[in-house]
Amino acid sequence: MSTGSVSDETIEDAADRIGSGGLVVYPTETVYGLGADATDAAAVERVFEAKGRSRDKPLSMAVPDLPAAAPYVRLDEHERAFCDRFLPGPVTVVVERTDHVPDELVAGGDRVGLRVPDHEVARRLARAADRPITATSANLSGEGSARGIGEVAPSIRDRAFVVDGGRTPGGGSTVVDVTAGTIHRRGKRIDAIEQWLAEH
Repeated sequence: MSTGSVSDETIEDAADRIGSGGLVVYPTETVYGLGADATDAAAVERVFEAKGRSRDKPLSMAVPDLPAAAPYVRLDEHERAFCDRFLPGPVTVVVERTDHVPDELVAGGDRVGLRVPDHEVARRLARAADRPITATSANLSGEGSARGIGEVAPSIRDRAFVVDGGRTPGGGSTVVDVTAGTIHRRGKRIDAIEQWLAEH
């Protein structure tokens, strides 16, 4: 786990930006993410606009811990066991959403990608914001992900409050639908995840 050297004041300022509908660039245990209030349709739209991302490609959301996700997702026992094993971590778990998650985040679908980052700065931000934040890479759609602030496109940096947590490890989260037993994207911890799915 990374702790980062980011002040409480910076975290509070970033959380205030999220609370007012704005964007924040923040570090995770993979790459830099682009955060906004995942429950605010207008804020979600700003993320799509900043990235130049197609609205039919859902965004994931990050929370500081699994209990914080309770109002926004429904987990069965199988999914909860998986989350207890792999979260926090570089894993996105696709689960059933509740009505507290706007259609805009998930392209009108009934499931949402859930993240609990294994990065103290990311979790501090989500905790201070007191709501799920969008968990999508801070890059222009189709371009490479940013491991450092200098790699974030100027057009995104200019729109966002930037939390510089130093260089991140890189890579991507593994995206898995536990109920369907489907891995949508192979990423970190893939071997352990495949083994868990095979055994459960």
